[in-house]
Amino acid sequence: MGELILIRHGETEWSRSGQHTSYTDLPLTPFGERQSLALTPLLAERRIALTLVSPSARARRTAELAGLAAPRITSDLHEWDYGGYEGVTTDEIHRTRPDWNLWTDGVAPGPDAHPGETPVEVGTRADRVLAEVAREAGRDGDVALVAHSHFLRVLTARYLGLTPAEGTLFQLATGAVSRLGTEHGNPVITAWNVCLPESLFPQGTPEGPERA
Repeated sequence: MGELILIRHGETEWSRSGQHTSYTDLPLTPFGERQSLALTPLLAERRIALTLVSPSARARRTAELAGLAAPRITSDLHEWDYGGYEGVTTDEIHRTRPDWNLWTDGVAPGPDAHPGETPVEVGTRADRVLAEVAREAGRDGDVALVAHSHFLRVLTARYLGLTPAEGTLFQLATGAVSRLGTEHGNPVITAWNVCLPESLFPQGTPEGPERA
C-alpha cells in the first residue's frame, strides 16, 4: 500500500458559521463544491487504489466532485457525535461553560439517537478504520479517506500512536488534503492541510457565495 490520504469535505453553511456538525446532513455550499473540484489537481498524480467515504452527503459529494471512483461508504468515518452541542458554536457553549474544551471535556448529552461521544469513543472508531485500512495493505496504491475535521484529526493522532485528545494538535480546513505514511518503519505525516489557493481553482466551477 502507498500512503493514507485524508480529505476533509468542502464547505457547508455550518462549517462556515462554526456550528458543530455531525449527524445533520447539510449539502456543500457553492464554494464548497468549488473546493471539492479543486481537489482534482491535488490528487492527479496519486494512484488511489481504494476510497473510503463517510455516509454524509457532504463527504459523498466531495468525493464525487474530486473524481474519486467507486467509493466504499464506511459508517465509522462519520463525524464526532456532538450530542447536545449539535448546531451550536464554541462561543455559544463558552457562555455557560467558559473553560469547555471538546478534546478534554467531550459534549453535552443529546437525544437517544445521538447521545454524543467522548474522545475515547471517537478514537475507538478511528482505530477500526485504521484496522480496515491495514487489511487493504496488499493493494498497489494509496487509500483515500473522505470524512470530517475532528474525526480525521483523531484518526491522525491514533495513527501516530497518540491519544485521541491529542488530535487537538492538528488543524484541518475544509477542502484540504493531508497524507500519512512511514519513514524507516515509523508512522509520519508526509503532508498536512494542503489546499489549492482560490485563485488557482479550476475554471468553469460554480460561483462561490459572497463572503464578507
